[in-house]
Amino acid sequence: MSVRKPRLFHRLKSDASILSLAVSESNIYAGTQDGLLLGWTLRAYEQLEPVQAHRNSLLSLSLSKDGKMLFSSGGDAIVNVWDTGTEPLHRLYSIYSTYDVGDVFCVVYSSKEQTVYLGAQNTSIQWCDLSTRTPRPEPDPSSHPFHRSHKFFDSKGPGGKSTPRTRSPEAYRSLGGQDLEIDKDDMIQYAHYGYVHCMLIAQNLNTKRHNGETLISGGGDGSIKLWPMSPSQEASTALQNDDASVLSLTLDDTLLYSGKLEGDVDVWDLETYQQIRRIKASILNRHHTTVCEWCAHDRLILASAATVHNKKDLYITGGNDGCVSVWDVSDFCDRPAKTSITSDEELVNTLSKFISYQTLSSKEQYATDCRRGASFLRNTFKRFGAETELLNTNEQRNPIVFARFRGKRTKAAKHRNIMFYGHYDVVPADNENRIWRSDPFALQATNGYLYGRGVSDNKGPLLAALYAVADIKEKLVGSDIVFLVEGEEESGSRGFANAVRKAKTLIGEVNWILLANSYWLTDDIPCLTYGLRGVIRATVELKSRNPDLHSGMDGSRLLKEPMHDLVAILASLTEEDGSVAISGFYDRIPPISRDEDERYELLTRSLLEQSPHLGTFQDVKASFQAKWREPSLTIHRINHSGSAGSSIIPRTAKADISIRLVPNQTTEQVFSQLEKHVTTFYESLRSSNEMVFKLEHRAEPWLGDPNNQLFKVLEAAVSDAWAGVSLQPTAPASSQTGVADGKLPGQVLKTVTRTKTESPTLTTSLLSTVSPPTSPIGKDNEGSGTGRRTTTNAHQKPLYIREGGSIPAVRFLEQEFDAPAAHLPCGQASDNAHLDNERLRLLNLYKSREIFRRVFQELSRT
Repeated sequence: MSVRKPRLFHRLKSDASILSLAVSESNIYAGTQDGLLLGWTLRAYEQLEPVQAHRNSLLSLSLSKDGKMLFSSGGDAIVNVWDTGTEPLHRLYSIYSTYDVGDVFCVVYSSKEQTVYLGAQNTSIQWCDLSTRTPRPEPDPSSHPFHRSHKFFDSKGPGGKSTPRTRSPEAYRSLGGQDLEIDKDDMIQYAHYGYVHCMLIAQNLNTKRHNGETLISGGGDGSIKLWPMSPSQEASTALQNDDASVLSLTLDDTLLYSGKLEGDVDVWDLETYQQIRRIKASILNRHHTTVCEWCAHDRLILASAATVHNKKDLYITGGNDGCVSVWDVSDFCDRPAKTSITSDEELVNTLSKFISYQTLSSKEQYATDCRRGASFLRNTFKRFGAETELLNTNEQRNPIVFARFRGKRTKAAKHRNIMFYGHYDVVPADNENRIWRSDPFALQATNGYLYGRGVSDNKGPLLAALYAVADIKEKLVGSDIVFLVEGEEESGSRGFANAVRKAKTLIGEVNWILLANSYWLTDDIPCLTYGLRGVIRATVELKSRNPDLHSGMDGSRLLKEPMHDLVAILASLTEEDGSVAISGFYDRIPPISRDEDERYELLTRSLLEQSPHLGTFQDVKASFQAKWREPSLTIHRINHSGSAGSSIIPRTAKADISIRLVPNQTTEQVFSQLEKHVTTFYESLRSSNEMVFKLEHRAEPWLGDPNNQLFKVLEAAVSDAWAGVSLQPTAPASSQTGVADGKLPGQVLKTVTRTKTESPTLTTSLLSTVSPPTSPIGKDNEGSGTGRRTTTNAHQKPLYIREGGSIPAVRFLEQEFDAPAAHLPCGQASDNAHLDNERLRLLNLYKSREIFRRVFQELSRT
């Protein structure tokens, strides 16, 4: 029988051991062995800017009652006080003793007394009254621990000499704040006969001996002591059972729990000051019976904390494996309140289940998984009150999930329908060589990102839209929101068009079409996509009447080899400069408009402002235009009969080619031109070989109108959602995010040109041509390339971008329902869609939900 255990909700990784933890209403704070103070948001697990808080290990963290101040202490004999309302954290005070206290193991704060208490290695408890900080004179820098002689490190060696240390006055002032010396009278020497390992402040203790705030300390002598808030040289109460060091304390009403060196937990009743139980560490209920045990870390657990966030009970652990693990322990807590089914946490839970279905449309053996994934999605829609159906596609391909959320009908409001298009199928995730950091079909949450196949393309954005509707479905008036979610998008949308045409009566009128099936141009600038290239895929095959022949025995100028003919045909398709050599190919493509040229200039300036090494202004701009608004022809592969590497003359030779189309070109027109060119050239060869030319797949190009109402509503929603959010460039998806060698992590800008059906391409690769040739479409409008934006962050409007890839359904849906479409990229450039370790940032998932919620509301009122 399987043992029930908490669910690992998220894992945060560092390069150093985690020694201390503190949790506020919104953030997790962690102290590391190398003195770094790390922080993450509880909502999306975004890392806050790290601070080198101490010169040695950061041993203790605690928060003021209101959460506005964070206290840290470490092996450098310093207590730092931080303002939690700033990023990076601003140091308010640096507190130290004039005595050599050694390591400061613990620090707590009394908000009522405005006093900081610290417990030290020299067995003392000392305190500093912050209410008296203003009239204090500036301390003598020579008394600071960083400048005093150290009994060990500054002791005289052989010959009576010591090695002088570098003593920079700025070394300890670089973090700012006020230095505060502890008065010599504000301490208790020998508070314990051993290190003072832990302390807490009981806020409202009500027992026979103690009333109100009480300081409780635990020491290396195995004792627990209770002190009045104006400590004297004597504790009012001392609890001791054995000599095992007391390493941690926590209080529940009048029950005091003390963690011991051997791993035991003693339970004390402060009403009677008696030990009532000794238990082994695990998850316990209030009856002190074990409800769960599990392996939480690969190595030792050194710190833990608990909190309630969004009605979820979270237990947070840190260890010397460099990990902070966040566990959902709600099922083990006696809390009647349950998390709402529309909470962000439930969104992640649903996504985790959705990812587990291996919905690979390209592999027939996964047909059952695809059906189960479609069924799960349909049931999720039902759970939120939608009317649903599964629409069958031709040849019994994966079904389309249709769902409708009905708005309330009113006589005054004009009825408007909003469609969201998405897909639940994914590309394969080969992990035979263990290139994935985890099982691609088991969602892993690490360092603010969710990893798994389909999390970014397209299951995460799809669920963000669904949960956005769930947030507002009771407020929908006069409008319906319908979802069309196909299961064959990664295989060319097979059967999609016919199935939609058959279901048009069911779907009804559509006024707006939304999709979210791509990514930002960079990792830190939100975007809106208004154009996609179309595609034609075709094969050209040459067949000989002869079998495979031997080149030595049969090869001669008289033999018409299929491979020769095929290579000649392929060579005829393009000019030396790479432009397409098909007659009339560029005739219908208009020159760039002034509005669009300005958009290219804006995004080029934005990228070069952050990453000037990408190239010159004109090269970067020309490269984007070549990838997004100019057509192209690609030869993908050549296959032939006969074994590879042999001297055989192949009987057959076959090539796969594709053409990327741009708006004003149609697949019918371009295919006709291509077919005519290939056929005419083949006839000119006067070959005895047979040619077979076949269309394999096609998708129309799409160009939206960035000035229409749909895009304007999206623009406002994106701008507001990301306003004020610090969006820093992140490390590539393949790297382990963390802090190395005590240094703050560097910023790596990863800029891509997104092509939907291929992997992301770095702009540095895109700029492989230093001086791009003149466009075959005509000369572009000139831009100065000298202007610079004052900022390139989320406070600005989103960048309007086009893409080089294709999404077959977009233009079809626009034409079929006579409704404009708009494309919201949800993820970042480094999401690695279609590649190993595909990921989606939690913050992007939540912000996408927020954006969709507003867009659905705004459009339903129109």
